[in-house]
Amino acid sequence: MSKAIRWLSLIVLGLFASSYALAEETATLQPQQWQTIQEHAISGDIPEIRGLPTQPELLMPASIPQQADESLLGYLGATDTIAFALFASLFGVTALFILFVVVNGVSKLDHGFSGKLIKRWSGLSVSVHWLGAIPCILLILTGLVLGGGRFYFEPGMNAGSWSALVGLSSSLHELMAFPFILGYVLMVLMWAPKQFPASYDLKWFAVLGGYINFGKKQHPDAGFANAGEKLWFWVFALFGGVMVVSGLAMMFPETYGVTKNTANLMLVLHIASTVIISAFSVVHIFMATVMSEGGMSNMTSGYCDENWAKQHHNLWFADLKKAGKV
Repeated sequence: MSKAIRWLSLIVLGLFASSYALAEETATLQPQQWQTIQEHAISGDIPEIRGLPTQPELLMPASIPQQADESLLGYLGATDTIAFALFASLFGVTALFILFVVVNGVSKLDHGFSGKLIKRWSGLSVSVHWLGAIPCILLILTGLVLGGGRFYFEPGMNAGSWSALVGLSSSLHELMAFPFILGYVLMVLMWAPKQFPASYDLKWFAVLGGYINFGKKQHPDAGFANAGEKLWFWVFALFGGVMVVSGLAMMFPETYGVTKNTANLMLVLHIASTVIISAFSVVHIFMATVMSEGGMSNMTSGYCDENWAKQHHNLWFADLKKAGKV
C-alpha cells in the first residue's frame, strides 16, 4: 500500500512540475501578455477571479445581459474580504490549533502502545483517501493564490514570478479537480454507511472527545467513527459536493448551459464552500497527525494499535471482540 501511495505522490509531483515549467515558459516568452489582459474583456460569459498584479477584481465580460442579476456578486467585489476569508480559513485555524496544542497538549494513550495491531481500513480505502486528500490540499493552496494571493503573495514578488505563480496555480487547480472528484465520489459512497449519527455522539461533543487534558479525564463512547469524524464526513460530503458542482459549471459553462445568473451563483457557492472545507481540513489534519497519538497510522498502513482502538473507539473495539476478530 505504501508503494501505491508513493506512485500517487510521484504522479502528482510530475503534474506539478510540468505545470510550473509551462507557466515559466509563458512568463518568459510573453512578458507583456499578462499585464495587458486586464485591458480587454474576457471572452465568454463566466466571471472569474484571477491573481492579477494590478487592479485585482472580479472580471466580467464586456457585454453583460441587462436581465442578469448581479446582486450575489456585490460582496465579492471587495477582493480583500475574499482574501482574508480564504487565508483565515487556513492559516487562522492553523494558528488557533497550534495555540490549543501549546496550552492543552496532545492526547496520549493512557496505557501506551500495546504492540497489537488491528485492521481498521482496507487497502482500497487508504488509496481512495489519498486520491482525494492530495488533490484537495493542492486545490486549497492554488485557490488561495487565485482568490487572494494578490494581497499576501504578490507584494513580495516581481511581475514575472507573480504571473508564473498565477499561471501555475490556474493550471494545477483545474488539473487537480478531476482526481479530487473521483476521490470525493468514492469516499462518500464507500464510507457513508458508517457515518450516521448515534445517541452517544452528543456526549462526545459535550466533552470535546476527551481531548481536553485539564480536569477529570474522560473517554466518551464512539463506534467505528466518533462524532467529530462523522461531522467532518458530512461537511465534506455536502460542501465538497457544492465545490464539485460549482467548479464543473464554471469550467464547462457551454456543456451545462450555464447562464450568467447561474455562473454568478456558482462562483459565490464555490468560494463559500472553499472557506468551510479549508477550515475543517486543518482540524482533520491536526487531529490525525498531532492531537491523537497513534492516529496517523490509520491512513498510512490501514492498521491501528489495540490500545488506540480501546481508548478512542471503544464500542467498535467491543464489537470486534464480540465477533472474535481481536
